[in-house]
Amino acid sequence: MTGSLRAAVAGRRVWLCDLDGTLVDSGPAHEAAFRQAIAELAPAALASFRYADHAGASTAEVAARLVAAPGLATALAGRKQRLYRDNVAAGRVAVFPGAHRLLGALAGGGRAVYLVTSGSRGSVERVLAAGGLRRHFRDVLTSDDVAVAKPDPEFYAHACRLWGVDAADAVAVEDSAHGVASATGAGLATLHVHTTAPLPGAVAVRDLHELVSVVEQEVSAGG
Repeated sequence: MTGSLRAAVAGRRVWLCDLDGTLVDSGPAHEAAFRQAIAELAPAALASFRYADHAGASTAEVAARLVAAPGLATALAGRKQRLYRDNVAAGRVAVFPGAHRLLGALAGGGRAVYLVTSGSRGSVERVLAAGGLRRHFRDVLTSDDVAVAKPDPEFYAHACRLWGVDAADAVAVEDSAHGVASATGAGLATLHVHTTAPLPGAVAVRDLHELVSVVEQEVSAGG
């Protein structure tokens, strides 16, 4: 597995990283916020709600899937975002072990590191500030900046155009089916982290420590 990982990152000078579930353990906080918002505003949808089915999608997109009325979907998305941001402020979103070391190793090795996330700008900036992650990224792209959402490949294609990135020189780091589909669909080498069973087109990364080890070896070798 590590051999495939080394081959996937070799010579890649640009890294496009997802945030939720990739660099921060935000799933439980997102799910709790969704469940409370649904219970308050659309209780009939609560019994069939499974957060895992929506991981990687934007809050607005999930809300639109859950309720048909546009006004209610907008209200549901807004309430969920407020609840999630309360969770962030309460310290319920932790940075995954190895995240800071990985991002530091990439920047120290001359790699350009960008954040490509389905989160809203307000939520993302709060998470980055709480976790001390913002300094690692040259720029940040959120769902507020793009007309489409993951798994649409246009999400990553837009990021590449925005920053003048050649897909052949870049690697995406994702954790969800939505994210992997978006990145691979845009023609990017894609790492599927926190798994031993990668989705089609992606390379499995057991945890961020495994990725740190490979990146540090690549950097030290002058790659």
